[in-house]
Parts: sequence; structure tokens; C-alpha cells
Amino acid sequence: MLYKNEYPILEFDDVKTAKLNPESFGPGRFDTDKLVITFFPEVITKLKEQNKLRTERVIPGENPFEIYRFNEEPDVLITLGQVGCPACGGNLDLFYEMGIKKVMFCGGGGVLDSNIEVGQLLLVEGAIRDEGFSYHYLPPSRVAYTDQATTNTIARYLDENEVSYMRGLTWTTDAIFRETIDKIELRKSEGGKIVEMEQAGCIAVARFRGFEYGALIYGGDDLSGEEWSNRGWRSRDGIRYDLVNLCKKIVRVI
Repeated sequence: MLYKNEYPILEFDDVKTAKLNPESFGPGRFDTDKLVITFFPEVITKLKEQNKLRTERVIPGENPFEIYRFNEEPDVLITLGQVGCPACGGNLDLFYEMGIKKVMFCGGGGVLDSNIEVGQLLLVEGAIRDEGFSYHYLPPSRVAYTDQATTNTIARYLDENEVSYMRGLTWTTDAIFRETIDKIELRKSEGGKIVEMEQAGCIAVARFRGFEYGALIYGGDDLSGEEWSNRGWRSRDGIRYDLVNLCKKIVRVI
């Protein structure tokens, strides 16, 4: 049913099928239901050099990309995420049609509080929806929340393995160059800890389609001060490599 509104972005339709659906692409199903999505291309390169990955499938299109399979854990696939909810969330919907039912996301984002150190992990409990994509998958709301049972399962794994982390919300935005001072303060006051560009969309797809989804985001650059600080966050190779391997383990237990 289509719920009309004065503003088009708030007109949500809860019908599961559309004119164009993921199955229309006929990609074929995987023989496993587990996938890691990462934003660390250098980790993919390193794993390939170590002979820990093999190419499983190339997804064709105007911007083709690869799905890889872990050699030592062949029930787990991994791919590089694409920036923004339409690309990353849209692909996630396609992956679900291809048989993926358990997903762990790992990436980095800008911290809204300088007390969040570079590399500190955030277990995502939800995302403030400051984008457009998620509104096509969930009714209008301030926050898109992850499935609590799945998030708690991830938390237990982290606790049992003595992995340091915090829990909380991200702020998902479409516009990296419109993170203004007042918006940053508002999102921080709402509980946002890290700003990124994919979580609201990915969470919305997972909730709409009904599959397991979790995300670990590490603290990167700092938006909390008078000036933006890079903090060298993209050079933290060890953190990024370890985070991918951590998510590989978690996706097998959610």
C-alpha cells in the first residue's frame, strides 16, 4: 500500500515487488548465505597476495565488481562495498536475491566526539536517516534500527573474545561536503557517534527483506573540533586487516 505525503521522499510503499526487482537480473544463487562487506581495498589486495581469497563471481554492469571466497573458510564470501546507500544498499538487495542471509559490514567513519580514538570500534545499533534511499524500504522515522537480537549476538561474541567496542548510532548522510557545524552538533545530541554514508540504507534493506545484518565501524577522521582532522585514519593497516578477519568470524555465528 502506498502512503501518500506532501513530500515525495516520505511516500512509502510497503509492497514487496516493484517493476524492476533483483531477480530480474538473473544473477544465480550462491551456495552459501554468508557475506562480509568491507571498504578496505588494500585488505582485499593483501588477502589475495596471501592466497587467502579466490574470485567467486564478477557482477557485470556499468561498474562491475567482484565477489571473493575465503579459501580457508569457503562458506564466507567477501566484497568491496560501494560508496553511498543507493550503490551499497542496492547491491545488498541484489545479494539477498542471490541467497545471502547473513551479512557483516566493516568500514570507517568520521567521529563526532574527539574522545573516540582512531580505531575504536562502534557496534552499530541504528542509523540516523539523513539520506534518501532508506525511505524506499522503511516507513519514515528518525532512526533505522538494526535487529536487536542480531546486534546482541555480535556483542556477546565481542565480549567473549575480549574485543573492545562501544554501541550506538551512526549518522548516515548523502552529502559529505554538507556536514555543517550545526548539523554535527544536532546529530551528536541525538546520539550519533560516527558519520558515514551507507548504514541507514543497508539496515533498511535488511529489515525490509528480513535477513541478519550487523556492522562494525571504526573511528576515523575527527569532525568534532573547530577544524576537520584527518588523523591519518586510512593508514591504519593493522586495524583494517584485523577488522575484516573479525567480521569473517562473526558472520558465521549470527
